[in-house]
Amino acid sequence: MGMLYIVGLGPGAGEGMTLAAHRALSRCGAIVGYSAYIDLLEGLYPEARRVSTGMMREVERCRAALELARDGGEVALVCSGDAGVYGMASPALELGADFPDVDIEVVCGVTAAQSGSAVLGAPLAQDFAVISLSDLLTPWEDIERRIEAAAWGDFCIALYNPRSKKRSGHLARAVQVLLRHKGPDTVCGWVRMIGREGQQSGICTLDEIGSLEADMFTTVFVGNAATRVADGRMVTPRGYRGLS
Repeated sequence: MGMLYIVGLGPGAGEGMTLAAHRALSRCGAIVGYSAYIDLLEGLYPEARRVSTGMMREVERCRAALELARDGGEVALVCSGDAGVYGMASPALELGADFPDVDIEVVCGVTAAQSGSAVLGAPLAQDFAVISLSDLLTPWEDIERRIEAAAWGDFCIALYNPRSKKRSGHLARAVQVLLRHKGPDTVCGWVRMIGREGQQSGICTLDEIGSLEADMFTTVFVGNAATRVADGRMVTPRGYRGLS
C-alpha cells in the first residue's frame, strides 16, 4: 500500500506549519504541489523529490501525487493554509476512489482566517463565516447569496480571494451586498502575504474596504456590529460581563 498525505503548509513560513504537517513531510520521499508552494519549502526536507505544476492544474497535481503513492512509499501533496479549506483535500479524496492501493491522510494546517486574524487582533472571536469571492468554480449568484446571508445574520466574515486581474470588481460588489445589512462604519481589516516576507495589514471601515487594492494573497476581515478597535487592534468582543 502506498501512502498519500495531503498537507496544508499554513500561512507560509516554516514556523507557521503544524507539528503534524512537519512530521508527515519528514516521512515523504516525494512532495507534490503548485510551484509557488513548493518554493515555500526551500531548504526543508532536502531528501524529498519535488514535483511541481503551474496554477490551475489542481486535478493534474492530485493525480500525479496518487500515481506516485501507488508506486509505493510515502508522498505528500501540499497546498497553503489548510488542505481542507479551499485546498487540495477535496479533489484528492474524490480521485482517491480510483486508487484503492493508496491510503490517504488529511493533515490539518492553519488557514488564512486563523493566521490573518492573529495579525489583526481578534476579529473572529464570535460566530463567523468564511467566503471565497472567486467565481472560477462557484457561480457569482451563489457567492452573493452567501454573503447576504452572513451579513443578515451579523456574522463576522473572512473573505478569501477578494480580487484578481480578471475579477477586479468582486470586492466592491461584495461590499455593496454587505452594506444592505451592515453599517458603513463596521470595522474591517485586511492582511496581505500572511506570515511571509512583505506582510502588510490595516484596519478600516466597511465603507472604505471596497476600494482596497487587494489581490489573491490578501484576506479581508469584516466585523459584526460589536467589533471595535482596541489599542490599535481589531477586536470582536466575546461578551464577557464586567468588561468595559
